[in-house]
Amino acid sequence: MHRGLEIDLHLSHGLKNENFVAEALGNLAAYELQRQRGEPLQWQVLRVEESHHHHFRLVVRHPARPLDIGLSHAIRKALDDLSDESEEELSRRFHEARAQGLVPTPLRHIHESPDLWQDDFWNHIG
Repeated sequence: MHRGLEIDLHLSHGLKNENFVAEALGNLAAYELQRQRGEPLQWQVLRVEESHHHHFRLVVRHPARPLDIGLSHAIRKALDDLSDESEEELSRRFHEARAQGLVPTPLRHIHESPDLWQDDFWNHIG
């Protein structure tokens, strides 16, 4: 049994910097959820390359226990709220959150869908 969840990030077409937008959306949503819940969470924002296209995914887990079902709803709501913002507003909020303690995980590029719940996938984040 894995201890986390995966959420596909659906971005609008024509973004100037879709990699940054995906990174900011994922980090801000996970960070806000961590602050609201007052418990540690680990997350990664992925750009998954496939043969002729790519997509973005947010992967979130608790380091010690399974996540409850309410987390999925809460993080989807946070992502929905953030998705209404412009790239400039996302950038401002991202930098503000960093000043308040967010240690962002950088966008990770992968070429296939790994087993996202293997411990070695998470070893490089703290």
